[in-house]
Amino acid sequence: MELKNNKRVIRSWAFFDWANSSYNLVITSTIFPAYYSIITRTAEHGDQVTFFGIPFVNTALSNYALAAAYLVVALLSPVLSAMADHKGNKKIYMQLFTWLGALSCCGLYFFKLETLEWGIICFALAAIGYGGAFVFYNSYLPEIATPDRQDAVSAKGFSYGYIGSVLIQLICFVFVLKPEWFGITDMSFPPRLSFLLVGIWWISFAQIPFRVLPKGSPNFNATEQRKISSGFVELHKVWKQIKGMKLMKRFLFAFFFYSMGVQTIMLVSASFGEKVLHLTTPSLIGVILVIQLVAIGGANAMSRLAQAYGNVKVLIAVVIIWIFMCISAYFVSTEFQFYILAAVVGLIMGGIQSLSRSTYAKYIPANTPDTASFFSFYDVAEKVAIVAGLASFAYIEELTGSMRNSAIALTSFFIIGLLLLLSLRKAEVKLFATPIQIK
Repeated sequence: MELKNNKRVIRSWAFFDWANSSYNLVITSTIFPAYYSIITRTAEHGDQVTFFGIPFVNTALSNYALAAAYLVVALLSPVLSAMADHKGNKKIYMQLFTWLGALSCCGLYFFKLETLEWGIICFALAAIGYGGAFVFYNSYLPEIATPDRQDAVSAKGFSYGYIGSVLIQLICFVFVLKPEWFGITDMSFPPRLSFLLVGIWWISFAQIPFRVLPKGSPNFNATEQRKISSGFVELHKVWKQIKGMKLMKRFLFAFFFYSMGVQTIMLVSASFGEKVLHLTTPSLIGVILVIQLVAIGGANAMSRLAQAYGNVKVLIAVVIIWIFMCISAYFVSTEFQFYILAAVVGLIMGGIQSLSRSTYAKYIPANTPDTASFFSFYDVAEKVAIVAGLASFAYIEELTGSMRNSAIALTSFFIIGLLLLLSLRKAEVKLFATPIQIK
């Protein structure tokens, strides 16, 4: 079966985003952050919690846990990607991480205040499963789509993700908001049931891509066996190649810095709304649903804009908007203002992720066999950016006592990313006779 631009293969690939975005919406963005903040805020201790005997601000602890999880993914993915790429079995690793993430979400069903340690561990393991599986999911993009189709295919994946996550969110929404319809009297049961449903949804729909996607293209050379036993050697090999690719190298540095801001905002926005603006769970869910629905149009619109104006130009414009969003977050004080902010963030959130992924794929030389290793490097950069962004956000909150200060600090990451993108744009204009070649 021909893989490139095959509609069935692309559709099945996009369904992986449909499957695992349920985690991203329910666990990192809506119900879990609200539930976590509520059960960890007590009259006796306020927002202070104790994790294995160590005191933390509750939201700082969850952000540190996420940072640790993504650090694990960053350390593991080079090894696993190199092994998968050379042996041609990357789908197996994608399946293993998917099962880890889905089962960890199911484990959150048992999370209450008295089982805080268990809940945080499952929360972190779910993030490892999500992040680890995405390493291999992303690496399929250049295998299933030609460069002229990669923007659209990447946007299709994110669109499927937004639609799927909204559907499971609506199902959970019914249990959380109308527990009396089902005779539920334990108010902790609806959110815990939601975590269980996410795990089931995730692993169930993931079977679609697992049945259709190829296991991976083997690129094994017996003389290289000793070298590939260390994935970091493989990662270093990719870095040596990237150093000779002027445009890709500049893009990766820019991507690293603006990802520190983008990924952190995505992961902490619900906690910000609940803690700073005291939004109720229904309001938070409403805000995130607005973001998800608007993001579908945003991802596809940016794909079309990239075709018309070039990827780098569009990325520059979007990063400028992100800078204004961070500044606005510092001053937002009402639920309506938060909704407006969420709508704008939704427009640019999916688009910048989708466009970043497809831009990177286009910088990879044609007919490169070890795409998993190249995307491992991309994912390591993103995961390290998440670690740095979340850790700095949590530290600033603990240091100053306010999430607003953490939000305004994110502007520095976007400004650095913007300057690097402008540098990349100048390099493209200088390198090519026509202003933009990467579209």
